[in-house]
Parts: sequence; structure tokens; C-alpha cells
Amino acid sequence: MGTVSWSRARDAALAALVAIASLAACGGGGASAPPAVHATPTPTPAPTAAPTANPRGKINHVVIVIQENRSFDSMFHGFPGADSASTGQISTGATVPLTRVPLSSPYDMDHSYNDARTGMNGGAMNGFNKVGFSYPDGQPPGYTPPPYPAYAYVNESDIAAYFTLARNYVLADRFFSSQADGSFVGHQYLIAGQAGHTWGVPARSPWGCDDPGNTVGLLDAQGQITHDVVAPCFTYASLGEALDAKGVSWRYYAPPASDPAYIWSAYDSIKAVREGPDWTNNIVSPQTQFLQDVANGTLADVTWIVPDVSDSDHPGVPNTEGPAWVTSVVNAVGESTFWGTTAVFVLWDDWGGFYDHVAPPQLDYDGLGMRVPLIVVSPYALGGRVAHTQYEFGSVLKFAEQLYGLAPLAASDARANAFGSDVFDFGQAPRAFVPFASRHGRAYFLHKRLTPGPPDSDL
Repeated sequence: MGTVSWSRARDAALAALVAIASLAACGGGGASAPPAVHATPTPTPAPTAAPTANPRGKINHVVIVIQENRSFDSMFHGFPGADSASTGQISTGATVPLTRVPLSSPYDMDHSYNDARTGMNGGAMNGFNKVGFSYPDGQPPGYTPPPYPAYAYVNESDIAAYFTLARNYVLADRFFSSQADGSFVGHQYLIAGQAGHTWGVPARSPWGCDDPGNTVGLLDAQGQITHDVVAPCFTYASLGEALDAKGVSWRYYAPPASDPAYIWSAYDSIKAVREGPDWTNNIVSPQTQFLQDVANGTLADVTWIVPDVSDSDHPGVPNTEGPAWVTSVVNAVGESTFWGTTAVFVLWDDWGGFYDHVAPPQLDYDGLGMRVPLIVVSPYALGGRVAHTQYEFGSVLKFAEQLYGLAPLAASDARANAFGSDVFDFGQAPRAFVPFASRHGRAYFLHKRLTPGPPDSDL
């Protein structure tokens, strides 16, 4: 794993934070390419969708809701019209069925950069059986994991809220992480379009500029792990700084520093933000404050929201609160005065180690990464549509850049397809919002105590 040790970072975080247990050692190796993975159904991806009109004048608010660690196949198995798999191939060439598991399954797949490369196996997508897994809270008595833990999909009944959102708006089934790594790098791509060639996670917590002696590993120009390290406190430009320069408001909602989930406050790794006025003005904790702010008539032009562990979809978390949390955020926007001018992007920050049958196009040294779900909710989003165009994390940044006349930040948002006519129709009459049913509403999340554990255990 190079200079940064996965287990060493894990142990330091556990000792300091009383966090949930970490992953087992990274998987590795590869296999010769077998025949193509069998998947059903397999609609042919549409060519790049026709561009839409510029969202200016229609959209004034962008809300990015970040969920945790699920591949497309693991979350939207069997969704009508979407390209999802029922079987997959393992490294021996055998075809195995995907096993249905609950959202609260007790095991967590390894999901480092090495694990992504092992699973992809050069595009054969047959190495996921070589990826390790662990039990964050210990193996439950009598529990037997699936025969191939990575080859699994979630009970639709556990995530019915996501299926309902997707059936009413747009689900993208060719949406890829812009990079082949876990959550630390993924979150940087969602605010800056890059992660400075870093991989894995910092050696200890906190992860960003708070700890000047911290380190994180580096990849070379070919995507190979080096022996070099760098401080996870970056000087590259972020979208927040670009928005500042244009006088555009933004906020990033995340758990506070007193909570271990603070590691997901991604702007902590952006030096100009962490050490400047934006840290006080634009970083808001706890993340539930978003619900109160919107109800009180406050919504920034661009918003990111990160969940607490108990509201995340992270594998190994013993609850199923994630869909209700996301629904509460969507309802908060939909029932506010901001609905008519907002686009909400619900996405998952990485694949979590789970199988996906679609080989990511390789566009640079560390991406594209694995396919993950994206749901787009807006009065100008199409209804009941599955978008097959290739999109990536950079497409979300590009949407904000189009909206506010900003230049690309990095390679990922420069190359990414802009969301097209298979997602938005800015010529249509804005759709009225109908609230979504949820077992928990705004009051529940506003009064809920934060969980003493990070929303991701890839430490």
C-alpha cells in the first residue's frame, strides 16, 4: 500500500475517536480477462444526450447531497429501464448470482484504490471476489455472509424511498466517480475536481489542514502508487473559492469537529478555506442545520450536505436511516420557496467495494472510477427517466460552472459531459413538488443526536 498504511491510519483513528472498526487489509492482484460479464437487462447506452439550454434564469440553487459507498448494481438492482446486473463473473471465470442483502448488513467491503483496481481487473470486472471485507461491529453470532460478499444488492424494500425518487425524477445509470478510490479522494473531486494525485486516506485523524504533520500517499502520472507523501492540506482551487470570486453564495454542511464524522468536512483540506473567513462563514455544523435554514428561508446558491454515520448508507452501519435522511432533505427544498429554482443532485461518493458490471472508461491516471447512482430532482428534471449518457462527478461541478459562468477547475470537470436533454428540460413548465412519504421527518433529524463514528470506515 506504499508509505501510508491502511491499518496504521485505521488504528490511530480508532484510538483517538472511538470510531467504528476499520476495514481489513486491501485486496490485490489480478486475473486474466474472462468472457464479458453477463448482466440483465443490458440496454445499449444512448449516445451523448443533446445539450440543454443553459440553466441560467431557471436554476438559482444547486444542492449536492452526498451519500456513502454503494455501486449502482448494489443499489438499483432491477430498476425498470436501468442497466443493472443479476449475475457477475469472478476471477475463475465462473458466473455467480448477486445475493440480496439488507441495507444494514453487518459487513463492510474494502474499498481502497487497490481494491478498485483489483475489482476492475483491467476492465474485465471480475476481480471483486478478491476484495476483502470486515465486520465493523464484530461478526454477529450465527451470521453467515453471502458466498461472494461483494456480489450483493440491497433489498428494494430497505431503499424504497430512493426507488420512489428515481421513478418520479431522473436516475442516471452511466454516472461514474471521477476517480478510482474511496471517500477522502472522492469528496475532494466533489468540491475541486481533483485530489492532487493523492490516494487512500490520511495517516491519522483529523484528515485536513487541522494537523500540519499529517500525510497522505501520492500516485504518479501513470496511476502507480509511489513512496511519496504530502500533507492533506491543498492549495489547488476549489469550487467554493471560484464562487467567492463571482460573489456567489455557498455552504458546506457537515458534522462538527467534536464528532468523528468531521473527517467528511472536505473543505478542511482546502488551505485557503480552512485558514480564511470561508471556514466561519460557509462551513456549517451540524449538517441537520440545513433543514432549519431552508425552513427559515435561507438557501445558498450552491450547497453540499454530508450525512452523519447513522444517516449514511455506508455498509456495516446497523441502521437504515439513509433513505429517510435524503428524503427529508429533498422535502425541505421541495416544500420551500426555493423549489422552483433548485436542482438537487443525490449521489454516492464511491462504490464501497461492491460489484458493478460496467467497466469504467479509463480517461486519466486514476479515473474514471466505479459506477455509482445519481438521482436528479428538480422542477426542470424529466419525470421517470433513466439517463444512459456517460456522466461523472465532474458533470455536477460543470453544472454549477455553467450556471455561474465559471472556468473548469481541473481535468475532470473540463472533460465531463454536461447534463443534457435526458436529464433536464428547461423549456418545460416547472413541475409542482409533491412531498415524498418518509418514516422520519424534519423534526426527527433536527433533534437526533449525532453518532460517535465517522460516516465511512475506510481509515
